[in-house]
Amino acid sequence: MPPQAAIAVPAAGRISNGARFFDAHTHVQFAVFDSDYKEVIGRALDSGAGLINVGTQKNTSRRAVQIANEYRSGVYATVGLHPTHTAKSFHDKQELGGGEAARAFTGRGEEFDYDSYKNLAADPKVLAVGECGLDYYRIMPSSRVQVEGNNESGIKERQKDIFIKQIDLANEIKKPLMIHCREAFRDLIKILQTASHKLQSNPGIIHFFSGTKEDARELLNLGFSFTFGGVITFARDYDEIIQFIPLDRILSETDAPYVSPAPYRGKRNEPAYVVEVVKKLAAIKKIGFEEIREQILKNAENCFNLKLI
Repeated sequence: MPPQAAIAVPAAGRISNGARFFDAHTHVQFAVFDSDYKEVIGRALDSGAGLINVGTQKNTSRRAVQIANEYRSGVYATVGLHPTHTAKSFHDKQELGGGEAARAFTGRGEEFDYDSYKNLAADPKVLAVGECGLDYYRIMPSSRVQVEGNNESGIKERQKDIFIKQIDLANEIKKPLMIHCREAFRDLIKILQTASHKLQSNPGIIHFFSGTKEDARELLNLGFSFTFGGVITFARDYDEIIQFIPLDRILSETDAPYVSPAPYRGKRNEPAYVVEVVKKLAAIKKIGFEEIREQILKNAENCFNLKLI
C-alpha cells in the first residue's frame, strides 16, 4: 500500500551525510528480521533515518550491540532487561523466534546479571540502559510459578527490584534510561522520584508513552522525554497528551516490528516508516513538518549525547 502522505518529504542520502529522522526505539535485532536486517537498516539509512535497536534481555541486547558495530554511524543500541522477561512470560515469535531454544525462554525468568549488562553497556555504541521498567499488563497466572511468593505481588516486586538495579547501572555508567511502562505508572513514578538523585541531567526516555496527563507532568518534572510511534497515525487517544508535552521533550519511534503506522498497517513495521510518525506529530502539534523534524533530531542529540545534524 503506498504511503498516504499529505506532506512531501524530500529524498535524503545516507545517514553519514546528516540525519533527517531518528527512530529512538526499534528492534531490528529481533528474530523476525534475521533474514533481512541489513536490507531493513539500509532502507532506514537511505531515507536519512538513524535508529536505536533496543535490548529486551541478554541475547537481544548482545545482538543489538553486534549490529550497531557493523555500521560506522546511524545505528546504535541499548542494553537491558524488559520487565516481562523477569519472570515466565508469553512467547513472542517475532522477538525470540520459533525454535525449541527460543520457546524454552518462556520457561525461565531471566536474572539481571549486573556485571554482564555493565560490560555490554560499556560499548560506545550503547546509548542507554533498557528497555527496563514495569509492566503489569502482562502479568498472567501462568507466570506466577516463577516468582517467590507465587502471586501477583511477588511478580511486581521482582519487576521493581530489577528496574532499580538498572537505574543503578545507568547511574554508574552515566547513561540515560530507556523505560517501558504499561499500566504501572504510579509505581514507576514513585521509584523514579525516590531514585531522582541517581538520574542523569537528561535521565532518559519513556517509550510509547501511554500514561495520563498527570503522569506526564510528574515525569516531565523529573526531566524525562517521551517517544511516540505508529499508533498515533490511526488512534486519537494520544492527541491530548502530545499537545500537552513540550516540543523539546518529544521524540519519534517505530517500535518495529510492532504497530506499523497507518500507510503500512497489517505489515511488519520497520525504521524507515518513522517519517510517518513525524508527519503525524506535526499535524497534532499544528506546526510545520520541517520544524518538528529538526526539533526531534535536537531532542535525540540532547537525550543520547549524539551528534546527528
